[in-house]
This record gives sequence, structure tokens and C-alpha cells, in this order.
Amino acid sequence: MDFLKKLFLPITLPMKFIQEHFKAMLFLLLLFLIFAPRSNEELTPHNLVQINLAGPIMDASEIVEKIDKAAQNKNVKGVLLNIDSPGGAVAPSVEIAYAIKRLREKKPVVAYAKGTMASGSYYASIWANEIIANPGSMVGSIGVIMQGADLSGIMEKIGVKTQVVKAGKYKQIGTPDRKWSDFEVNELNKVIQGTYDMFSQDVANARGLDIKKRDLYANAHIFTAQQAKEVGLIDAIGVSYDAKKRVIELSKVTNPIWNQEDKFDKLIKKLSATTAVTLHTYFPSIVMK
Repeated sequence: MDFLKKLFLPITLPMKFIQEHFKAMLFLLLLFLIFAPRSNEELTPHNLVQINLAGPIMDASEIVEKIDKAAQNKNVKGVLLNIDSPGGAVAPSVEIAYAIKRLREKKPVVAYAKGTMASGSYYASIWANEIIANPGSMVGSIGVIMQGADLSGIMEKIGVKTQVVKAGKYKQIGTPDRKWSDFEVNELNKVIQGTYDMFSQDVANARGLDIKKRDLYANAHIFTAQQAKEVGLIDAIGVSYDAKKRVIELSKVTNPIWNQEDKFDKLIKKLSATTAVTLHTYFPSIVMK
């Protein structure tokens, strides 16, 4: 009996190990399938990069990091900035715009409006070598807005009053517990107008437009792709294929290899999307945006 056990030991030991560590091995196999290169092409360094700017712009740190990495990577010869964003906060939009400006000094970059390129997201794209817009995209909205609610009526009904201790005439500016006074509105107008002047001047400088005619292309006008081309906000109309082709032409690469989305990030996005669908199915009142 012992002889038989020893005889089959090379078979029984691996089987026992597999049984005891099945979950761990399955996990390692899953990781290998996710991260292992599928072809020799994935082992070849990419020479073109796509960077996506989607949704409201509230923080620019991640996308600026990607832009700066592309600028520093000697293997990268050209960049495509895919945009589908309604805009967002002023400061992060400016951060992206000037990161693109730095990038352009080293290698060509094309901005592509795949859906919406408006307000801050248009600002982000102005220093690209060329801007191409999908025929069905919306472009423009070069303007600045600040808004707030006057909740004093509701507060009076429910019996709530605010108490304030402040130093500085304008310190309470923009608070929603009362109607804004004229001097506060004037102070806010000063900031809004100054920001709008900066925005429209940067657009004029980047796009070679006449700042004296900014009411034609700025003033928060919203344009179709064709209209945006007519006023000088974009260079061409096309689809993603055309935008990629233009990057290849400007970068002069003979064997274009685009970067692939990180597989782990892709997996997380898929899991997030599945979770969102599940939540929407069982809790339809929850809105995610």
C-alpha cells in the first residue's frame, strides 16, 4: 500500500496542491489573462497617444499628468486629444490648455470634438496644432457664468435666520441666504468680466482671431461644427478616423502604433459601469452624473 502511495505521489501531490490552492491559482490565472500581452504588437512601444477628456472639468491633475508624460516620452511622436465635455471650472481648464501648449512645443497635437467641445473644454483645446470636429458636435460657448440661489424666502417660511460676523465689505459675497446687493453684483461682474476677457483673448491669440470681433465667435455663442469652422474656432470637420489620420500625417510616423488603454483601468471602468446599471435597475431614483 505504501509502495502504491509512493508510486502515485507525483500525481497526488500536485492534485492536492491544486485542491487546496484552487482559488489562489484561479486568481493568478485571471490576472495573467488580463495583463498578458495578446500579440507581439503590444510588446512594441507605441508612438502615438490618445488622451480622453470627457465630462465636467473639475480637476485637471490626472489629464495634465498624461499630457506631460506624452510630452516627455521620446517614443511618442504625436497626440490626439479626444474631447466630449461641457466645460467646467476655470482654473483646471486653463491648466489643461497650457499643458497642451507645452506639448505642442515638442510634438504635434490634434484636438477632436467627438461630441461637445464647449466653454472650458474648448479652452482646453485652443493651443492644439489643429482642431477637428465631428459633424454632429457642438462647439463654442466661450463665456463665463457665476450663479447662486436666493433662499431667503424659504428660510423665512421655515423660521431659519443666519448670523454673520465678518471683516471686509465683500466677505459675505455670493451667500444664498439673501438677495445680493448691487455692490456685490458689481464685484462679481468685475471677476466674471475679467475672466471672460482672459478667455476670449487666449482664444484670439491661439486661433489667430481678431479680439475686436469676439462677439462673432465668443459671447457664449454655441455653434455646429460647420458654423464653428466658418468663424474660425476649428480647422476641419471630420470623424475620429480623420482626426487620427491627421495626427499620423503631422507626426510623420510610418508605422503608427496607438497607445492601448490600461487593462486594469479598463476592467475597473467595466465593473463601475455594471455597478451603475445594477443600481439604476434596483434604485431608479438614484441619478449619477
